Amino acid sequence: MLKNVAAVLLDGVHPFELGVVCEVFGIDRSDEGLPVYDFAVVSAEGEALSTHVGGLTVSTPYGLERLEEADLIAVPAGSDYVTREYPPALLDALVRAVQRGTRVLSVCSGVFVLGAAGLLDGRRCSVHWRQAKELAVRNPRAIIEPDVLYVDEDPVITSAGTAAGIDACLHIVRKEQGPEVANKIARRMVVPPHRDGGQAQYIERPLPKAPCDTVGEVLVWMEEHLDREVTVEQLAARAHLAPRTFARRFQQETGTTPYRWILRQRVLLAQQLLEGTDETVDAIASRTGFGTAAALRHQFVRAVGTTPNAYRRAFRGPEAA
Repeated sequence: MLKNVAAVLLDGVHPFELGVVCEVFGIDRSDEGLPVYDFAVVSAEGEALSTHVGGLTVSTPYGLERLEEADLIAVPAGSDYVTREYPPALLDALVRAVQRGTRVLSVCSGVFVLGAAGLLDGRRCSVHWRQAKELAVRNPRAIIEPDVLYVDEDPVITSAGTAAGIDACLHIVRKEQGPEVANKIARRMVVPPHRDGGQAQYIERPLPKAPCDTVGEVLVWMEEHLDREVTVEQLAARAHLAPRTFARRFQQETGTTPYRWILRQRVLLAQQLLEGTDETVDAIASRTGFGTAAALRHQFVRAVGTTPNAYRRAFRGPEAA
């Protein structure tokens, strides 16, 4: 049973990510019949720590020895966590914790601390989508899932950027104390107990602008006519090439196939229309070349990880859906 929680900090800790852990595990809600955790903020680098907010510091009397009694150790994000060196004593403490069955949780860039301790090797993990490539470079044995909000590879739990830490914390509560407890805490925090979709809906992913000597003009035409059904043969004719030659050149110059290129462009246009217009899903399906709302939904869920209506609610509020 989860009873003892410690959040371990380094210099440059981000207050919001620390606050997420404190909000879920550090507040006494016994008046509502909710569990009270023995919670402590622990420093790995002295009693006073700076934050990335000007003038704000965090001080605590607890050192790394406090981690030895924790059932859960949380590592919030911090400035320069991607590139900095970490105290060997902290890395050793995290390894010992996992070996004795203690859970460790990272929030956003806190995952780099777990990586430095070797705790990501052979494990699936999540990270903020902007840091996924760097995490892969530094942890080649990690199995990175950049599209999800969190990954539970018990006893190692990793979460993506900022608010995904809330999702991961509530997941741990739900797992340990059941959905009723997690739902009550979520209501107190005025957040959903579980969010639809994953990180994919928040990632900015325009297609790369690569030099396209052969198919450049065709790409412009395709982008301007996303509502049309086209074949490779038709596109090849526009490029004055044989279909096989066109397909080969297209792959060489764009890194993908014509079908995948136009499919991604259609999804991007659908995202823009869902965010910026009041058009119905049926109308958007027609404008983007999917034809029907069902076809749009199918491809949208595959690419973005959530439905068109849920995506619109996430970016425009519930009244927009």
